[in-house]
Formats: sequence, C-alpha cells, structure tokens
Amino acid sequence: MQIQDLVLEGLKLLIPRQFQDDRGVFWETWREGMLLDAEGIPLRFVQDNLSLSKAGTLRGMHFQSAPHAQGKLVRVVAGSILDAVVDLRTASPTRGQYAVMPLSVTNGHQLWVPPGFGHGFLALEDQTTVEYRCTASYHPESEGSIRWDDPDVAIDWQMEKLSELDAPLLSEKDAVAPFLKDIDWPF
Repeated sequence: MQIQDLVLEGLKLLIPRQFQDDRGVFWETWREGMLLDAEGIPLRFVQDNLSLSKAGTLRGMHFQSAPHAQGKLVRVVAGSILDAVVDLRTASPTRGQYAVMPLSVTNGHQLWVPPGFGHGFLALEDQTTVEYRCTASYHPESEGSIRWDDPDVAIDWQMEKLSELDAPLLSEKDAVAPFLKDIDWPF
C-alpha cells in the first residue's frame, strides 16, 4: 500500500498494490494497523456505509461536529466518482479550502478523510457504489452540511464530464444546505 499526503493536512490517498492476471485483479482494501504502520494514524472503525447512485448524483458536503466528528475511509466498489473534501477546522490554515480526487473501482484508490472535513462526491456513472468506513457512529444532532456550490469554497465539480446534465441530482437537504460562512459549529 502506497500512502500519499494530499494538499490539505491529514488528507491521505491510499493506493493499494494490485495483483492482476488472466482471472482479474486482486488488492487488499483494508488491514487493521495499515495507517498506524505507515502513518502513525490509529483507526477504529465503528460504522460502514454504502451508497448506490446514478450518474450525476451529488452527495454532500456532509460532516458531523465534535465530539461526534467522523473520519472516513472512502472507496468505490463499482463505477467512479469525483470525491471532494473541504477543510472545516477552525484552527486550520487551510480552512475553507478543498481538494478533489477521482476514485474508481478501476484505480482502487481510497481516500482517508480525517474528522473536521466536509465530504461529498459526484457519481460519474450509473450504478456507482461507494463504501465508506467511519470512525464514529451517525449522530443526527451533530450532522451538518455545506452547499455543494458555495461560492466561497468554489469546488470545481467538473460537471463537463456529465454533458447531459445542467445541474447535479441532489437530495432536498443538500439543495438547501447553508454556506460555510453561516456555520458556527465547533471543530
């Protein structure tokens, strides 16, 4: 497993070794201690989530505030996504900055999203299946989101990859999420 630091502190791209032959491809997606061994990050996952989306679905930008903030290890089981994270940590020099990363079943890459980040993704194919492991359980009173199109964050969702859509498919909750400047939850 190769682990790369990304532009926002704490954000990591995990690139597994792939073993390919005429039967297909095999790779190890998770092993206890994997991030501890490589990066000194102790992880204990308590909840797994799975979503199935059609092309053009945008889920996010979601987070949970402390003390229930979630770290997430995100991977694609089928299809492909443009994964996006926003640094929401008040003491971070990169607060309000974002990073995007293509994840797919083909590349096998995974994204470690530490607590204190907003997270979302745009499904690029029908039947895209995303699995993410969480370090904290879902806590409705701590959940929040920011607008996917917040002009102060200005995430480049690369919508041109979905030429048949003018706008992403959103849940009602995501469509009316507040802007980052209007959130006062502590991180």
